[in-house]
Amino acid sequence: MLFKSLEFKNAVGQKVKITEIPVLERNSPYYFMIQVRLQTFMKSLYMDSKKVIQTYSFREYLKKVLKWPVYEKLFKTTELKNNA
Repeated sequence: MLFKSLEFKNAVGQKVKITEIPVLERNSPYYFMIQVRLQTFMKSLYMDSKKVIQTYSFREYLKKVLKWPVYEKLFKTTELKNNA
């Protein structure tokens, strides 16, 4: 799976970086859900100037807000045969 990162400045002018954003195809069943979750996450970071952390993991945020079976389907990794 491919991941992207995003940088922006919040309302106070602090630089904020979001990492581990999954890149999905438009026909994926999780595309819309990820877009909405990313927008709400960005909105909460944009308005919150009290936190000192400047780098956030979108994957960790999804781990907190999604149900575990949905999270596993989204980030499942295929196991390699013979440790290849």
